[in-house]
Amino acid sequence: MARSRPHDAGPATETEPRPTPPPPRERPRRGIGVALLLVAVTVAVVLAVQNGLHLLPHWLNPLAEDTKDRSGPALLRSVRDMHRYQAATGDFQVVVDLDKEAEYLPGSLRGRRTLFVGQGSVNAYVDFSQLGSGAISVNSDRTAATVRLPHAQLDSTNLDPKRSYVFSTQRGLFDRFGDFFSSNPNNQQQLYVLASQKIQAAAQESGLQTRADQNTRSMLENMLRALGFKTITVQQAPQ
Repeated sequence: MARSRPHDAGPATETEPRPTPPPPRERPRRGIGVALLLVAVTVAVVLAVQNGLHLLPHWLNPLAEDTKDRSGPALLRSVRDMHRYQAATGDFQVVVDLDKEAEYLPGSLRGRRTLFVGQGSVNAYVDFSQLGSGAISVNSDRTAATVRLPHAQLDSTNLDPKRSYVFSTQRGLFDRFGDFFSSNPNNQQQLYVLASQKIQAAAQESGLQTRADQNTRSMLENMLRALGFKTITVQQAPQ
């Protein structure tokens, strides 16, 4: 009996392995988000520690400060003779609203808004050193006198540090973090400068100089009458 021959299967073909695709790269945004999250967590922990330490008693707080005045004595550098008559003083108060914002960040992250109450005074005075030789003229029988005076001027603002204070401060998260490591977190120089400028501008519009001119005339008239003069004329140069 003849055996059947198997059909020729033909040459065997090997299946080529497909190349393994490279793993997907992580998006840069994911790395940036993780970094921002770490920064936010660090800032939150630092602020929590800072606020918690403030609640501790002074002797238990490792960040508590002791103030010691190690300043030397004041040195007299110069002396000036004053020829002024202080004729009026104005007391002023101003509220400075200083808002600093970042251009591309929200105020909750980067920014600072401070309300500062500034209180100070401005003096109005007449400078008698500007009087010339013909500023005072007297008649022959010494019964009439004429006095020629300059107009009153305003002195610089004298801001009172004891009555000036920060009313409130709103800070972003990054500003709080920066103030924690800053050696001078309460730098108020700009607030004092702005308050002084605003008070000086208010004094210019308050009529303080006019009041000083009136008080100076009244003072000279009373003084000259006490000296025996009957007719007194006080003239002031045009402003």
